[in-house]
Amino acid sequence: MIDRVTIKDVANKAGVSVTTVSRIINGHYEKMRPETREKVEQAIKELHFFPTASARRLRTRESHTVGVLVGDIGNVFSTLLAKGIGDVLQPFGYDIVLMNTNNSLLTEKRSLERLYELQVDGIIVQPDSRFYHQFSSVVNRNIPLVIVDREVDDLPVNVSMVTSANRDACYRVGKIIKSRGYDNILAISAHFAQASGQIPRISGLQSAANDFNLSFHNIETRGHDRQWLSAVFPQQLAKLRGRTAVISLMGPVLFDILSICRQRHLSFPRDFGLISFDDWSWSQYVNDGVYLLKQDMELMGNIAAHQLLSQIKSGESSGSTTILPVSVVDHPSL
Repeated sequence: MIDRVTIKDVANKAGVSVTTVSRIINGHYEKMRPETREKVEQAIKELHFFPTASARRLRTRESHTVGVLVGDIGNVFSTLLAKGIGDVLQPFGYDIVLMNTNNSLLTEKRSLERLYELQVDGIIVQPDSRFYHQFSSVVNRNIPLVIVDREVDDLPVNVSMVTSANRDACYRVGKIIKSRGYDNILAISAHFAQASGQIPRISGLQSAANDFNLSFHNIETRGHDRQWLSAVFPQQLAKLRGRTAVISLMGPVLFDILSICRQRHLSFPRDFGLISFDDWSWSQYVNDGVYLLKQDMELMGNIAAHQLLSQIKSGESSGSTTILPVSVVDHPSL
C-alpha cells in the first residue's frame, strides 16, 4: 500500500506546527510571517500534498460532490443525461460521482449506501425501484434528492422529479397512427428496470388503441436475445390483419428491429410502419429516416441539476415536478 502524504509530513518538512500548516491550507494568513507561508507552500509543492475530501468537508461542511445514479451507463440516454447534469454542476465547483446501477435494485441500494459514506451534498437518481422506500433514507439523512426520467409510484410531494410526458406522447402518436390508416399497434419493449419509462408509454398506447379502435399488442424482450425476437416478431406481424405500426419503446430495441428487417427481408413502410423512441442521429440515414419520439436528455439533466443546486443552497426540499414534452420527428417510416 502506498503511503499518503499527511499534513504532519508537510509540517515536519517546513519545520512548523501542524496548526500552522492547517491555517495556510484554510487561507488564514493573519499575523503570519511571509517566509513561514513560503516555506509551507514550498513543502506542499515538493511533497505533492492535497487535503483529503474528508478534511475538506470538516472545514467547509460541504464535499462539493454530487452522486448521480443511472440505470445503464452503456445507454446513450444515460450518457447524455449525465452530461446535462455535469454541464450545470461543474461551473459551480461540484464534482460528479457517477455510478451505474445496471438496472439492479440491490446494486442501487448499495450505491446509495456508498454515496452516504462519501457524504455527497446531493443525489440525482434515475431509479430502478418503482417504490419510494428505496430512496426514503436519502431524505431521512437530509440529503437533497431529485428523481429523473423514470417515475416512482408513491413519490412524496416534497421530493423533486424531472421526467418526460411519455404517456401523453404515446397517446398522441396513437391518434396519428389511426389517422394514417393503420389498424394495429405492435410495441416492442425491454423492461430491464422495475421503474421503466416504458410503463407509461405502454399505458398511453393502450388508451389510444381503445379510444381509436386499434388493436394493441406488445412483445416484451427481457430475458430473450435477438434470435428469439427474430423468430417471434415476424410471427406476430403475420397474425395481425390490416396495416401495423411497430413502435420501439426504447432506442436500443431499434437496433434489433433493423437487424431483423435485414435478415428477414422486411422493409418499412411497405411491410409495417416504424416508430422509435429516442433521438438516434444516425436513424435519419436509414432508408429515408425513422419516425422518432424525441426526448431531450441533456435538458432533463440540466433541470435536475438546477433543482438540486436550489435545494443545496436553500437547505430545503422544493418538491417541484417538471414534465418535459416529447417532440415528434416525422420521417417516412410511418
